[in-house]
Formats: sequence, C-alpha cells, structure tokens
Amino acid sequence: MNHNTPNAPLSPLPHTGEARFREAMAHAGPGAMITGLAALSLHRFASAPPPVMIDRVDVLVPRTRRLRSTGHVRVVRTAEPPQPVELDALPVAPVPRALSDAVAALSDPGVVRRLLTEAVSGGHCEPAAVVRELNRARLLTRPHVVDAVDALLAEGRSIAEDRLYAMVREFALPDPLWNVDLRLPGGPHLGGVDAYWPDQSVAVELDTRAPRQDDDALWSEYTRKREHLERLGITVVHITPRKLREAMDQQATVVRTALMAASDRQPAAYVVVLPR
Repeated sequence: MNHNTPNAPLSPLPHTGEARFREAMAHAGPGAMITGLAALSLHRFASAPPPVMIDRVDVLVPRTRRLRSTGHVRVVRTAEPPQPVELDALPVAPVPRALSDAVAALSDPGVVRRLLTEAVSGGHCEPAAVVRELNRARLLTRPHVVDAVDALLAEGRSIAEDRLYAMVREFALPDPLWNVDLRLPGGPHLGGVDAYWPDQSVAVELDTRAPRQDDDALWSEYTRKREHLERLGITVVHITPRKLREAMDQQATVVRTALMAASDRQPAAYVVVLPR
C-alpha cells in the first residue's frame, strides 16, 4: 500500500526527527532536497529507519553549489537534480533517486534487497525507474545490488501479472490463454506471450524490461518477435506495468478494440499454443 496518496495524510514527524531534517535543510539552503535513507523514511518505507532514528541526513544539491558536509548532514551532489516532492513541508527526492542515494551508501545485501523490493511492492514506483537510477549511479556493478535488482524485477513482474488478470476480470474481457508459447506447426518457436486469444489472434505482452546496459539488444528481441507475429496476422498489444497501474481502463479498451477488430482482418496463420 502506498502511504503517500492524498487519501492517507501523513502524521507529523516526531519532534527530534523533524528538527534534524529541518536543520539539514537550513544548512543546505534553497534548491536542496532530502535524499537517501532520510528521504525513504519520509516516504514512509517500513524497511527504512523512522525519522527519529536517522543519525545522518543526506541532502541532494546541484553540483555547482559550494557546500560542505558537516555534523549529521552529508552533501550529495548531482548535475541534474530531480523534481522534489513535498512531504511534511520538506522538499524530498522522489523514491527512485532517494533509493539510489541510499543504496550507494549501503553494503548490507539484506537491507538493499528489502528497500528495493518495498519500492515496488509498496506501490511507490515502477521497477524500471529504480533500475534506471541505479544504472545512472553505476551501482549495477555491485553483486549484492544486482541480486537485489533481480528480486525487484521478479516482484514487479508478479505485480504486473496480477494487474493484468484483474483487468480481464474487472472489465469483463473474454478469458484468454495465460502465459503461453507460440510456435508454427513443425516450425520455429515464435516467442512467449502473457495472454492470447486464439479465436481473435490477439496477444498481450507485458513490457517489464528494465533499462540496463543490454537494453538495446533486449528491445531488438522484443521488436523482432512482435514484427514476426504481426506478419503472421497476430495482433500484439504491448502494455507496460505503469499503464496498467495508472490507466487500467484505457488498456482494457485497447485490448477490447483489438478483439473486436479481429473479424475485419485477414485470418491469421495457424499457430500451435503451448504452456509456458
């Protein structure tokens, strides 16, 4: 559950935590924002320490600022500051950037894994946004971070699949065949899809890629599969986890339109459908 929705007002910070955060912002001055574990605490991460337990406050400032770390304030510089969010009347880095800055200073694999997984399971952000920030900070060379990212992506795919099931159910779409592989009879493997309506030759594929170094190659593979299926007359609907989360009704309309348009298209090539 995301505790930062408008329907769930945040309770006031404990006085000592609030005082420490406000002192840090007074030291950092205009244009700064709280980041790292302190920011995750303000975002109400259960796996981050509560504000009263935060000893060091990371503040993110533009690289051009002349500012030194001092006492319980650590200065983190950036060439491209993100747009802060306001929590408890404090400017706070968005979750992906706060996570990246927190992970940069952490060496405990368990803590890193819990923070990254909660970002997705708690509804704070999408996996791709987290991995993009970790990649930007060159943290994907650390084995314990890579292991945590694998868990994060698995969690993100699982949540996206649950939302896809919910979309079909809640918007009364015909039941598809779930998680299947498509092959030509006696021919090559065409690839796996998350949902397939054989009578209409419509497939849905969840795009749960994360922006890593091999992203171009992976995207080329996605594109080749989609183009091959569409040459065979199969309509492929590409859906991202973010679209499912933010606009499920629109995605349901796209799928329904593709199903209804099937009768106007040339019949698709026959394909063999196998469990994935």
